[in-house]
Amino acid sequence: MFGIPGKQAVTLTPAAVSQITRLMARDGAKGLRLGIRKGGCAGMEYTMEYVSEVDPHDEVVEQDGARVLIAPMAQMFLFGTQIDFKTALLESGFVFNNPNVTEACGCGESIKFADM
Repeated sequence: MFGIPGKQAVTLTPAAVSQITRLMARDGAKGLRLGIRKGGCAGMEYTMEYVSEVDPHDEVVEQDGARVLIAPMAQMFLFGTQIDFKTALLESGFVFNNPNVTEACGCGESIKFADM
């Protein structure tokens, strides 16, 4: 919907591909759906859920066996984002390197975009 021909809406690091494909296989999911919703101290937060069906309005990004589905209302906010998966001593999770984010809260759970 908001894409540039020949360029994927989001890219995945090898660590993200590995985690997404592992969880897709474990849960029998068709992919990981990404979205944006109002919330958190900075105003917006990412949503993620493994889904059993692809919505025809989702932007589908496939990379090395991993499938990411971008919800329609989130497409303009996520374009150009690199998704990584980090593992640390006390926690692990997906990390979004999103060039559209103008601010993030101190805890890293919520974000703000430029006024559109």
